[in-house]
Amino acid sequence: MTAVVQKTVLTGCLAPIDKNGLEQLIASGKANPKVVKTLKCKTVAEGKFRHANYIRNLPPYIVDEPPGLLGDDTAPNPSEASLAALGSCLAVGLHANAVHRGWIVNKLELELEGDLNITAVWGTGDTSDKPVGFTDVRVKVDMACEGVSQDEINALVDHVKKWSPVANTFTRPVNLEVGI
Repeated sequence: MTAVVQKTVLTGCLAPIDKNGLEQLIASGKANPKVVKTLKCKTVAEGKFRHANYIRNLPPYIVDEPPGLLGDDTAPNPSEASLAALGSCLAVGLHANAVHRGWIVNKLELELEGDLNITAVWGTGDTSDKPVGFTDVRVKVDMACEGVSQDEINALVDHVKKWSPVANTFTRPVNLEVGI
């Protein structure tokens, strides 16, 4: 009973994280710092601009376009999905680091917005020289932890941004191969 109470106390109003499991992940990462895991996704076009993405044994993750981009508006579009991935990755990092520090997290919300020029219409429209994809992404973190100062939370946000896999994908070049 004590372990369950401890897990709940460490995470405040958020669903508990297994602190022992987190510590094991930390130890494993330190013991094997060069391990690389390959993630996989199979994307299947369903019609119009709706796609089913198959990841592990999960139900398909649907991506679509809004009506303004000729889709049926049944799911986030690819750029929105990338913002969701960024927000989720940052939130996981914030939550894990807070629990690792023994902080009680009472609130964790992130608001993301990104600016992109879509006039190239996937390479079929205005293909003049301009940035393709997000040019600016803004993330606002609203995090409250019992007895933790805003300065400490700000330092945690900076730390998590540095170590987030998805944030790093947004901020540094990545080798990308697309072929048949």
